[in-house]
Amino acid sequence: MDGQVSPKAEIADPAARIASLLAAQKAAWAKDVTPDHATRDDRLARLDRMIEAWQARFAAAISQDFGNRPAVVTTLTDIVPVRAAIRHARKHLKRWMRPRSVSLAWTGKPASAVILRQPLGVVGIVAPWNYPLNLMLSPLTGALAAGNRAMLKPSELTPAFSEVLAKAVAETFAEDEVAVVTGGPEVATAFTSAPFDHLIFTGSTAVGRKVAEAAAKNLTPVTLELGGKSPAILDPSVQFDKAVPRLVWGKLLNSGQTCVAPDYALVPRERIADFLAAVKAEVNRQYPGLPANADYTSIISPRHYQRLIRLVQEAREKGAEVVELAGPHDGEARVFSPVAVIGAPDETAAMSEEIFGPILPIVPYDTLDEAIAYINHRDRPLALYWFGEDKAAQERVLSGTIAGGVTVNDTILHLAQDDLPFGGVGASGYGAYHGEAGFLALSKEKPVLKQSAISGVRLLYPPYGGLARFMLKLLGRVG
Repeated sequence: MDGQVSPKAEIADPAARIASLLAAQKAAWAKDVTPDHATRDDRLARLDRMIEAWQARFAAAISQDFGNRPAVVTTLTDIVPVRAAIRHARKHLKRWMRPRSVSLAWTGKPASAVILRQPLGVVGIVAPWNYPLNLMLSPLTGALAAGNRAMLKPSELTPAFSEVLAKAVAETFAEDEVAVVTGGPEVATAFTSAPFDHLIFTGSTAVGRKVAEAAAKNLTPVTLELGGKSPAILDPSVQFDKAVPRLVWGKLLNSGQTCVAPDYALVPRERIADFLAAVKAEVNRQYPGLPANADYTSIISPRHYQRLIRLVQEAREKGAEVVELAGPHDGEARVFSPVAVIGAPDETAAMSEEIFGPILPIVPYDTLDEAIAYINHRDRPLALYWFGEDKAAQERVLSGTIAGGVTVNDTILHLAQDDLPFGGVGASGYGAYHGEAGFLALSKEKPVLKQSAISGVRLLYPPYGGLARFMLKLLGRVG
């Protein structure tokens, strides 16, 4: 198959391996620049069948990488959303592909105009470790729907999953359609420096800046899905019996290792004690017996586990109140039991870095304006959550803040809707995908004007006599 390189070559020179694959995919794309509907639908159907056939092996490999990650969590967060996205794309693909007629000003008539949606070519996709299948194959769905070919770079922190993914893709696609490149940071650097036609990166803001710099050298357009501190606002009108279970679910899903997890909670000062009691009760209802609970996901690595320990220690040393919400931690199994942190100073890591774990800082506020200002004085978050019954307050928050996406009276669920674009803003990223937004992000909308045989534009050709001047005067008045 074109573009194949021996494993030894891949290890010895990852840049050469990547360049060879990219050249093979670009050559294949050049032979079929705009694949028809049947070709794209076939690729999406094969992707769906691959996920179905390999899902048990994907779940086992992901659990192995984490130490423990329940298969139900992988099914809920990785398998189901991607298969739904594929079904959505196949259902709407003909409409997305259709040329769109546009109107012309009278000065352009009797010409006609359309916008053609064409693939960009070869898309590079770099996915993180926290939802390794979803955050790889969801953007791949958009890439294939748009008619592109793709190269995939999974995280080095999920080696078992990466190996299974590489085998699954190799059995499902030709290397010049979809290919997987595995390896550590040096491979990631070579990958993001390659001259793709578009690059999608999901990960931290710090790494996202480096990726954007590397891509800029090739003028490669980039979609950055980053992170940030996503706030949850508990309005004074909130009913804790409704809000807290939803907040706890969103915070502790995958043990908080979620880019859109509620990172901190803004709570009316006079209701802090009641909120804390409700959260503690709900944590123990959803995850009884911690740390020995099979439904609870381990922290991905010893380094990430120790970072969470340091976040809590620093907050405590700087005067914050630390409240254990469940049982003790288990360092050997990397089980970090949920913790609340109240009153941590802004300069602490718990309040200045994305937590990415089951630590919930609680920030008291006195007025809604104060809560909105607190959010707006920080980097724009990837997600924002609001809980309450007061519609006027809800509208004030929606109109007064900027975030990548919002769920009202719940958490995370906006991410699962294929007709809602998923993307950040500012430090939480730029560009978006999911559904038609992903199709458009990975397409070139090419404007085409088709001139009529009876065009009057020739009246404006030089030499510019009286008729041309009259026409220009008339156009100036109308314009």
